Amino acid sequence: MPPLPSPSPLHPPLAPSRSVPCDLILVLDAPSPRDVASVLRRLVGTVRWVKVGLEMFTASGPDCVREIAGLGFDVFLDLKLHDIPNTVAKAVESVAPLPIKMLTLHAGGGREMMQRAVQAQREHAPQLLLLGVTVLTSLGEGDLRDLGIGGTPSEQVVRLGRLATQAGLRGLVCSPLEIAPLRAALPADVQLITPGIRPRGAHADDQTRTMTAADAARAGANFLVVGRPIFQAPDPADAARALLDEMALR
Repeated sequence: MPPLPSPSPLHPPLAPSRSVPCDLILVLDAPSPRDVASVLRRLVGTVRWVKVGLEMFTASGPDCVREIAGLGFDVFLDLKLHDIPNTVAKAVESVAPLPIKMLTLHAGGGREMMQRAVQAQREHAPQLLLLGVTVLTSLGEGDLRDLGIGGTPSEQVVRLGRLATQAGLRGLVCSPLEIAPLRAALPADVQLITPGIRPRGAHADDQTRTMTAADAARAGANFLVVGRPIFQAPDPADAARALLDEMALR
C-alpha cells in the first residue's frame, strides 16, 4: 500500500476579500430526482451546483447522481462518511466512478480515517474535492457539552479544521459563523462550503448557526448551501437569482 499522505504545513492565509469567488449549491431534500424535477428544469442555467444528500442517495441509489448530472448540474454528494479508516477509504473508492465533484466525510472520524480517504481519492478520483464536515450547523454549545466536547462550536470547528487540513483535505463544511476563524487559521486555498444560509428575516428551521448570503460571502465562503429558501419560494428561479445577486454584491 502506498504511504499515507503526510500532514500539510499550515501557511498564513490571505485575508478574505471581495474577489473571493462564491457560488451557490442547491440542496435536493427529496427521496428521488423525480420529486424535484420540475424545479430543477426551471433552474438550469441559473444554478450550477446541486447537493445530493443521504436521503436521496439511500432511497434512489447511485443512479440519482447520474440522472442529475445528466441534466447538466455539478453534483456535490453529501454522505458524511464516518467509519473505520479502511471502510471509509473503500467507500471513497466505490463512489469514485460517479459523476461527482465534491464528497463529504466527518472530520471527527480522525486523522487516519481522513488520510486514508485522501489516499483513495488521489488514486481513484484525482479531480474530486473531499470535504471535512466539522460541527453540524444544527448543533450548539449545549449539544457539544452533551457529547463531552468542551469549548464553543467555533473552537471545535477550528480544531477539526486544522486536523482535516493536516490530513490532506482541501475543503471544509462549516457554519457561516466559523468562516472568519477558519480563514484566520488555515491556508487560503482551503475551500469553505457553508450551509445555514437564510435570507434576512427568514425562519432558521433546524439550523442554529445561520447568516445571510451576503454576510457569508463577505466573510470568505467559497460555496453557500441553500435548500428550503429556494424550494419554498413562489418562484424558485427568482429566489436563486436573488441569492446569487446578494452574494455578488456582498
